[in-house]
Amino acid sequence: MEKISVFLDDYRKAPDGYVLAETMDECISLLYSFDIEHLSLDHDLLHKTRNGFMLVQLMIKEKLFAKRITIHSANSVGGKAMYNLLKQAQRDLILSDSTIVSLRPLPLHFFPANVMKHYLEVI
Repeated sequence: MEKISVFLDDYRKAPDGYVLAETMDECISLLYSFDIEHLSLDHDLLHKTRNGFMLVQLMIKEKLFAKRITIHSANSVGGKAMYNLLKQAQRDLILSDSTIVSLRPLPLHFFPANVMKHYLEVI
């Protein structure tokens, strides 16, 4: 299966080397179709109820994961909820401990170089 990295966001552009998914449904399709190296998730999407939190719930239910998952949402409450749900899945042995889960909020209008370094790291 082909390996890709996915950036879920309906507002920001994807970093170089990432496939942009603008909706939860696009992201789900990619999770089913590809081996995901790095999945970077936003919480707030155009469709208010089909957001990043709902995606994480579905990922856990269907056991659809990436090797590395980053929550980049600027929504601090929603982003922390997504992060906590993934960490709970690790404690419950649903998500492997080898999966790196990180919370790294990105600003909406500007990507500082040191923040983008996280997207260039190969783990």
